[in-house]
Amino acid sequence: MARIPENPLILIDGSSYLYRAFHAYPGTMSNGDIPTNAVFGVVNMVRSLMRQFSSERIAVVFDAKGKTFRDEMYAEYKANRPPMPDELRCQIEPLHAIIKALGLPLICHEGVEADDVIGTLASQASHAGLPVLISTGDKDMAQLVDDNVTLINTMTNVVMDRDGVVDKFGIPPELIIDYLALMGDKVDNIPGVPGVGTKTATALLQGIGGLKELYNNLDAIADLGFRGSKTMAKKLIDNKKEAELSYELATIKLDVEMDLAPHDLDKTKPDVDALIELYGKMAFKSWLAELLDGGDGVVVADEKSGAGRYQAADKAAPQANAAKIDRSQYVTILDEATFTEWLEKLKSAEVVAFDTETDSLNYMVANLVGVSFAIEEGLAAYVPVAHDYLDAPTQLGRDWVLEQLKPLLEDANLAKVGQNLKYDMSVLARYNIHMQGIKHDTMLASYVYNSVGGKHDMDSLALRFLQHSCISFEQIAGKGKAQLTFNQIDLDEAGPYAAEDADVTLRLHNALQQQMIGDGSLETIYNDIEIPLVPVLSRMERTGVFIDDMLLGAQSQELSLRLDELEQKAYDIAGQEFNLGSPKQLQAILFDKMELPVVKKTPSGAPSTNEEVLQELALDYPLPAVLLEYRGLAKLKSTYTDKLPKMINAETGRVHTSYHQAVTATGRLSSTEPNLQNIPVRNEEGRRIRQAFVAPHGHKIMAVDYSQIELRIMAHLSGDAALLSAFKEGKDIHSATAAEILGVTIDQVTSEQRRKAKAVNFGLIYGMSAFGLAKQLGIPRHEAQHYMDTYFERYPGVMQYMEDTRSRASAQGYVETIYGRRLHLPEISSRNGMRRKAAERAAINAPMQGTAADIIKKAMLLVDEWIENEGDGRVRLLMQVHDELVLEVQEQHLAEIETKVRDLMESAAQLEVPLIAEAGHGDNWEQAH
Repeated sequence: MARIPENPLILIDGSSYLYRAFHAYPGTMSNGDIPTNAVFGVVNMVRSLMRQFSSERIAVVFDAKGKTFRDEMYAEYKANRPPMPDELRCQIEPLHAIIKALGLPLICHEGVEADDVIGTLASQASHAGLPVLISTGDKDMAQLVDDNVTLINTMTNVVMDRDGVVDKFGIPPELIIDYLALMGDKVDNIPGVPGVGTKTATALLQGIGGLKELYNNLDAIADLGFRGSKTMAKKLIDNKKEAELSYELATIKLDVEMDLAPHDLDKTKPDVDALIELYGKMAFKSWLAELLDGGDGVVVADEKSGAGRYQAADKAAPQANAAKIDRSQYVTILDEATFTEWLEKLKSAEVVAFDTETDSLNYMVANLVGVSFAIEEGLAAYVPVAHDYLDAPTQLGRDWVLEQLKPLLEDANLAKVGQNLKYDMSVLARYNIHMQGIKHDTMLASYVYNSVGGKHDMDSLALRFLQHSCISFEQIAGKGKAQLTFNQIDLDEAGPYAAEDADVTLRLHNALQQQMIGDGSLETIYNDIEIPLVPVLSRMERTGVFIDDMLLGAQSQELSLRLDELEQKAYDIAGQEFNLGSPKQLQAILFDKMELPVVKKTPSGAPSTNEEVLQELALDYPLPAVLLEYRGLAKLKSTYTDKLPKMINAETGRVHTSYHQAVTATGRLSSTEPNLQNIPVRNEEGRRIRQAFVAPHGHKIMAVDYSQIELRIMAHLSGDAALLSAFKEGKDIHSATAAEILGVTIDQVTSEQRRKAKAVNFGLIYGMSAFGLAKQLGIPRHEAQHYMDTYFERYPGVMQYMEDTRSRASAQGYVETIYGRRLHLPEISSRNGMRRKAAERAAINAPMQGTAADIIKKAMLLVDEWIENEGDGRVRLLMQVHDELVLEVQEQHLAEIETKVRDLMESAAQLEVPLIAEAGHGDNWEQAH
């Protein structure tokens, strides 16, 4: 058995593993944007190698772009190889970035192949007496083996030293080039000698020697006795040029001129921030979790076993905690006596982790299948109440169980913790249980702790904070169309799964509270805003809103006709029919046939046809403009006019959205099924969709939104005297800005001048550049720059705020809202200028957008509290969209309630400028807005 030398120079043949990794997991890995299988495979190989072998010097070598000296030597070299697939090409850049972030030298040398770079470095090291370990799957590398150079194929774990080469090929390393020259290589299109395979080549080399010896002893070949030996001499003579060319092509260069030498290949400390970003983008969850749990990115070898371990910094506790999770101790409660015992435990618990299991994710139709709870780490139970498969064991009745639990669930003094308790609260409401005592939610705790630190679902949090891999739903329910609902799952699997949910939730709660204890800002956001908002959102979701399905049906038909017209118009411009929804066909029409300029490329290298590209092209070409209109209307139709009528709940006659507190980076709510935040309001078709959100008879829809709230927050944060004065005096801020910039009185400002000032005002808070402003306004860049320069002259406090915010963000790694909500900015110190600039723009905008989110949430709490205590059924909170609350109000009480809601919203925050809420009402949302 080959012995691996200690502390070798490790040279990794990245190109050798690239294709093998790509084909090892075909089509099975993606981050939602590009495939990630090749990146994963190569990085996994590198990490595995580092766990197996301890070394201070290591490099990963890839083929460089372009032709090599072998192509000049032989034009047909590798001519049979197909071009690199787009699905692989787009993975090269992130792979190289991860290798570098791991602290490993990465080498791509033009004009030669990775083999030549490895051969040169290995030769130099060997001559210096240094041990070398080459990690490759390429048989050609066997020619490099000597007393100091060993090969390892990480994918098969086969190690070859000099004896290993002889065992595998029947010849020593010195004859491998001759072996390759005789056989040729169909993959690389090396000709070789026709009729010579592995057995013939071995017989020739063992019987006589290398290529030179063979041609010097042609007469002796016939006596070797292998099949075809008598005609082999003639074949060699006839193909001498091919054999000699093949020898040159197969020879790995050992004298590549490089700036690097073996002693330059020391690995360095990993760039943890870069790895977090890259692993996150590639969706490599377990590697990301290692870093997020305090790992320093260093992979070290276990000298005793060869099995690696991940070296974490000061994070031993979570590992130990994870090891204690023992599912065998969970209890599935099937009798009243055991349930009663647990009921008494729940009553005396300091905090109860609670979870429901249902047969649907739709809170409006979900039926309760079981409940689980935990009162201590490791002490958890599941109570099945509605499993309906055949041969089910006796289970307690749902009505009886809920009757026993109702006093506890409605006890405001019994603290509950859950993972997304809003869902559980809404499900219980279907059974007339109004859950109270919601004190903690692990999803929200993680979100407040770091909104951009990763996903906030339980499985991801368990991995990140506990290093524990939860039982996945797919493990017990299956996938796709055959997936079971929870009521169909056997108790042997359902019990541990459900009880684990409660146990892990309690453990996560304990871990996350440790992270936030003593941090007043985070505790305030969590305890005073996010947790109290849970029941508000649950009530709002369950209330829903009436939809006029007839109106939407008529609009859908109109959109169909308009889409047909646009489709025909696109055909006429293009001169042929094509699929407007096919990126490949669009690429062919726009860039091949019509030869429009390529603005941007996709990760796979193809011309992009995304919306941003089409918007730029539409400035000069008609077809992109038609495509944009088509896309916009098609999306409206599929997302709203066709879909909304199908979403009307049969019981309530209303549509019920789902609000999400833990999605956006800045604290804003998002919504799905339907997405209320993205209904367009800048075009007639979008506004008509809002007309379908209607009030019932005797009621009106009332919409109340904040006026220019982010600009008011900018004035508050910057303390700029001119801005503060304009708002305090009630001036139109855009006209006031135009007057300041142009040096005229406010009554002299034209509508066009106001429009430009408005673009400046909003552009600045979103970090718009002079180029972006020029593009938006359709003016020269120097004119846009002049607008911005003059703006900052008139509002110096704004410029100072921006500079201070950038500096603070760079120093802290995050920015805060007025109330202490944090937005972490992992790229604020990035070496990549574009990413750093993007982070700086986010740093400037996030305190304003985040503060606006905090304020509207505080307003919702105030309005909901008033409705619950004094509303008397006259008003219902329906929706929250950006800076707007939408309510359903009895018509006879409209004036009174409008005044009250405005007052409450304006009292939600105390800023240095007045907070103004504007109200409107009508028979539908569009009229009210």
